[in-house]
Amino acid sequence: MVRPAAAATTGSSYHNELSKRSPEISIWETSGDQRFAAAPQTTWRPAAATPATDQLRLNPGIKFQEILGFGGAFTDAACYTFNQLAPAAREKLFHELFHPTEMGLSVGRICVGSSDYSTKLYSYDDGEADPELTRFSIEHDREYILPMLRQARQANPDLFLFSSPWSPPGWMKFNNSMLGGSMRNHYFPVYAQYYLKFLQAYAAEGVPVQALTSQNELDTDQDGRMPACIWPQEYEIQFVRDHLGPLLERTGQPTKIWMLDHNYDLWGRVVDSLEDGKFRKYVSAVAWHGYYGTPDMMSKVHDVYPDAEMHWTEGGPDYTDPGYLTDWCKWAGTFSAVLNNWCRSITAWNLALDERGHPNIGPFPCGGVVTINSQTREITRSGQYWAFAHYALVIRRGARRFDSQSTAAGLQHVALENPDGQQILVVTNTGPARTIELRLTNMAAAVPLKANSVTTLAWR
Repeated sequence: MVRPAAAATTGSSYHNELSKRSPEISIWETSGDQRFAAAPQTTWRPAAATPATDQLRLNPGIKFQEILGFGGAFTDAACYTFNQLAPAAREKLFHELFHPTEMGLSVGRICVGSSDYSTKLYSYDDGEADPELTRFSIEHDREYILPMLRQARQANPDLFLFSSPWSPPGWMKFNNSMLGGSMRNHYFPVYAQYYLKFLQAYAAEGVPVQALTSQNELDTDQDGRMPACIWPQEYEIQFVRDHLGPLLERTGQPTKIWMLDHNYDLWGRVVDSLEDGKFRKYVSAVAWHGYYGTPDMMSKVHDVYPDAEMHWTEGGPDYTDPGYLTDWCKWAGTFSAVLNNWCRSITAWNLALDERGHPNIGPFPCGGVVTINSQTREITRSGQYWAFAHYALVIRRGARRFDSQSTAAGLQHVALENPDGQQILVVTNTGPARTIELRLTNMAAAVPLKANSVTTLAWR
């Protein structure tokens, strides 16, 4: 609903408002050949009695969720690709991606064993049935996954990591394979121990994991083309409620549990599962993918369970798409939508892949947030990367989203306030160039937006 415009105010009240803040608004924009480029500042001025046609009203007094951060997945493939860089080049890239003074990516996803984006198919206990987990080993990850995670955390010590398995070891499943299929539920206690061993082994390597999901994309077996495992609703409830949750609690493991890790359109399943109080005891959040359904479906869950956190945990570009390098509007609009529907973090899919979207088991056409050429080691930044720039470069952990309303068609936006009081607005304009009017209490500012642009504004 669009709120009515405020009445014009006197000059004295305008100056009283300005005494609380600086009149200058800093602006960065991505459009055409410009990439997060500084644009001329604009300033707050007394608001006119009649608002402009294209108006965006800001209401900082109405605040919503706190932001954890932005980031991407440290898949086996991404870590392998990072590892191909010379040490100096990798250090420079990691500083750019993770250091708080640069992009400051602060959330990362780890795969528990092989995903579809891996150099090979593997678990931490391959072979015949091993209910005592005598073969359990994370040796595969010591070559380049753990070193890349440690280096990223060195660049950003506040990196928040969560983990997701694509499949249990094949011997725990009916088809005896990590490819597709479903779980044998009598292995639930063993699988909980397997997960605990993973968490403990990573912590011993200096890579503690702060949160986990019990299964990636639990509503599909991916037609057996990749590591996957169907988890019916009752399986997810039983595994978390009766096995994994109590085991983590009993062993003093602080890792949080996030449920679902799949698409918006499964919101009804989430609501129904959270009705189980014993299950809800161990679940702190819902992890969402954006491949099916719409972001507003997350708000349907929030309406029923406002204490459940929301996190957007997967989504990435297609390297064969002609817009791979320039689809910043698509991704910035997606990010605005998920933040406006209660998400506290946004995590892209592979942080890095090569120019053919490799390595992957598929083959599948996903691209990385960045591409690292397999021959020249040249680094190319995707449209998704530049969309992230408009958020991660300016929005700090602990920021709070606040209310923003627009009368302008074809405009996507989200407003946030950093812990230090700086206020941020990200606006995505998918149409022709235009000028919009911002309204904040008794002040207004004219902001020119270029065609097919993402614009970030900041003021104090």
